[in-house]
Amino acid sequence: EEEWEPKSKIAKRPRLPKKNEAKTKKVAAPRTAVAGKKVKKVAIKEEMVSVCKQEIFKDNRMQLLKPKEEDVDTKPKTLRQKPEVPKKVEISSFQGKNVKSSESDKKPSTSVPVAGVQVKHEKSEEDFAFDEPPFKKIKSTTSPEGKPVKNLGGNKVKEEFEMNWDIVQALSEITNVEPWVCANLIRLFKEENTIPFIARYRKELINNLEADALREVQQALEELRAVAKKTHTTIQKLKKEGKLSGGLLTALLNCRTSEELDHVSAPYKTGSKGTKAQRAKQLGLEPAALSILQNPMELNLFSYIRPNTKGLSTIQEVEAGVQHILADIFAKDKDTLDFIRKLCQQRYICIQSALAKVSSKSGNEKDIDKFQLYHEFSCNIKSIQHHQILAINRGENLKILTVKVNIPDGVKNEFCWWCVNERWRPKQFLKPDLMRILRNSVEDAYKRLIYPLLCREFRSKLTSDAEKESVMMFGRNLRQLLLTSPVRGRTLMGVDPGYKHGCKLAIISPTSQILHTDVVYLHSGQGFREAEKIKRLLLQYNCSTIVIGNGTACRETEAYFADLIMKKYFAPLDVVYCIVSEAGASIYSVSPEASKEMPDLDPNLRSAVSIARRVQDPLAELVKIEPKHIGVGMYQHDVSQTLLKATLDSVVEECVSFVGVDINICSEILLRHIAGLNANRAKNIIEWREKNGPFINREQLKEVKGLGPKSFQQCAGFIRFNQEYIKTFCSNKKTEPGSHALLTKAGAQGKKKGKPTPYASQQPNPLDQTCIHPESYNIAMRFLSLIGGNANDIGKSDMQQKVNAVIQKESLEGTAKRLNTTVHTLQLIIDGLTQPEGFDIRTDFDKPDFKRSIVCFEDLSVGAVLTGKVENATPFGVFVDIGVGKAGLIPVRNITEAKLSKVKKRRSLGLGPGERVEVKVLNVDIPRLRITLDLIRVL
Repeated sequence: EEEWEPKSKIAKRPRLPKKNEAKTKKVAAPRTAVAGKKVKKVAIKEEMVSVCKQEIFKDNRMQLLKPKEEDVDTKPKTLRQKPEVPKKVEISSFQGKNVKSSESDKKPSTSVPVAGVQVKHEKSEEDFAFDEPPFKKIKSTTSPEGKPVKNLGGNKVKEEFEMNWDIVQALSEITNVEPWVCANLIRLFKEENTIPFIARYRKELINNLEADALREVQQALEELRAVAKKTHTTIQKLKKEGKLSGGLLTALLNCRTSEELDHVSAPYKTGSKGTKAQRAKQLGLEPAALSILQNPMELNLFSYIRPNTKGLSTIQEVEAGVQHILADIFAKDKDTLDFIRKLCQQRYICIQSALAKVSSKSGNEKDIDKFQLYHEFSCNIKSIQHHQILAINRGENLKILTVKVNIPDGVKNEFCWWCVNERWRPKQFLKPDLMRILRNSVEDAYKRLIYPLLCREFRSKLTSDAEKESVMMFGRNLRQLLLTSPVRGRTLMGVDPGYKHGCKLAIISPTSQILHTDVVYLHSGQGFREAEKIKRLLLQYNCSTIVIGNGTACRETEAYFADLIMKKYFAPLDVVYCIVSEAGASIYSVSPEASKEMPDLDPNLRSAVSIARRVQDPLAELVKIEPKHIGVGMYQHDVSQTLLKATLDSVVEECVSFVGVDINICSEILLRHIAGLNANRAKNIIEWREKNGPFINREQLKEVKGLGPKSFQQCAGFIRFNQEYIKTFCSNKKTEPGSHALLTKAGAQGKKKGKPTPYASQQPNPLDQTCIHPESYNIAMRFLSLIGGNANDIGKSDMQQKVNAVIQKESLEGTAKRLNTTVHTLQLIIDGLTQPEGFDIRTDFDKPDFKRSIVCFEDLSVGAVLTGKVENATPFGVFVDIGVGKAGLIPVRNITEAKLSKVKKRRSLGLGPGERVEVKVLNVDIPRLRITLDLIRVL
């Protein structure tokens, strides 16, 4: 038996157990595997009892060791235990502290495990806490805090998970994430942890995955659970109807996707007249079909002939019936389907689209032309682009295209040979006429049942991947937009351009207060007179930055201001302007939120205020608009709207949480999007703030109605406190007579029993202005004393020096080990202590592009990014007016579907005249007056 040696690195938090089968693949030493792929629950239970001999040692954190007769794994990180759960054992119910080992109290955790130590088997219902110092006990998963997430299975986990596949393994295969990470994520999601919280504060449990990857795992998990749930419902229904046989039960429990489930259960649906195989079985031909495979020597098909019975009257009818039964058996066999799927992966399979015959005669000529690229289209399913799939699907839905999946004949031939000679090879010699039936059955199974199933599977997978990619891309674009760097400390003039109804103006202060609103008519011959008015306003409010919305009349308005700026008309002010997307501004301006925020303002003027605020603080302004109206996606109307909404809301939550909000000044709308909060909790926080004055520290959040331990755990790390503001507030309160009583009263408001809160709890905590989570405060304080720092010096340069000195001396791993924590937690604490006060992650992102003039032809340089309007579209490219007197050309190869994201429903694959685009200059040919452009995006 090998000796277990502790790893030099800090022990990670225990990973959640993983399926034993996976371990047998990795470990070289032989061990008794569970027999067969279709594991019965009893077998799993016995396996668990035999393997679950372990010691669990609990310190501030826990370390898992798993002794075994053959070998002892030296890496705690890769240790696995069977999570696929018979009866009452849940994936998350694996609690170290409830297992009492006779050795655990006496021996240190690095001792060599003794084989055969008897461990009391843990009780399944109890929950499992991972956190460093046991955080305030949260209700167990059986009655979770807050609203339960839909489709996560609730307490019916055991029912839904009784499948012939392991959910951890299946999730790992779908998402390409390691099984131990998947197992941890299943537990974390089950405990209702939010994605921002997991991504920032549970990094060691998820191997440092990004938020996008977590979203993907969450979606895949929900899909698997939905399949498990649907399977269970189907089984119950078939049992009730008396149609459930052993073979059918196994086939249903093998299904991993909705398509497979539909394929297996379709013949048994009520109302269907039954498949050919079922009708043949009703005629009593099943024994004949089975004996062809088992003992053909004793089979006499002539004995089944019944002259007066339809389906049995001739030998041909009997043979056809037997053939249908065999074909049905082959098409539902897991090994057979696995073989054909594997075969298809190795071959060239293509998807083809062609112009539908019906549409070419009738139908809209314009619509047909839009799909010109796909009139004669063929592409390997492995290399087809996501936007092509969505375009083909849309063409098919409009009945303009016909689509088919082309599987080569070679696949069919090889599959038929394998079935006859390998998988379904008869046990005894077959007479030629029976051999013919067997061959025909295999061909029939392929042609009538397996090929259509494969086509549905391929199309479904391609569509689902394309939809997910479309939604993910929308999410990425939205994140980039929300995290645009804010422009602080400037008075801004927002301009919502227009022709007939004039340009709406709004001047807002550096703190987002509306100072002035007005309307000017720049494009109706009064431009010169209005210039005086604009100059007077800019000078009056000392405003030197103009923000122009990119809607109707944007180009003319831009030219107007650029001309005045070039003539130094606004001197002594040095005025600059920028163009900003106004997508969703008009929808927001008539929304209830806008009416509540700006009750006395005309809706047209509200949009000018919104445009200016989008530059001042893009995140705070854009969260007011429903994400899909911001218009940064592709094919957003063709994808699943529930998936789209869930992803976009999740991205907004992630952005708002990672930027953080100052609890004492932020709006209710911004608060709603913090992880762990919702509209109701945000409202209660605002009410508490109005009633009791500003929050002094994070602990006070617990006094807010409806904010339980779980919600507090999720949101606390993302809420900030401006220390200067709080110190000023506290010092003012202390000087007032009776202020102590007032403060204690304020602190006690939210409590049911109304006990006076001690004044100590009202003290500000400097750590509250950082991204450090309250659960790690004690580690942060120990780290501060280790480096000889003071909590009041957070963000100052000498703090950085002290941290660097200790880390260089002891290394990050060494310090983490000394503090009894993980490297990820320590890194987060260091970031929190060293980031300057008021640190904003958005400073690393793009800033708006401030300009003083429109460019002329000679000023163009390669790489310049400009905005323009499409003038004309041709088969070889699109001409764009970029305001230099000569249109530039975007070659058709530079126009990809990914760049054509637009809030309106886009049917065309090209760009149409009048559309606004952002372009990059690739080449300028001055003698021939030619400009080559690359399309960046559609505005």
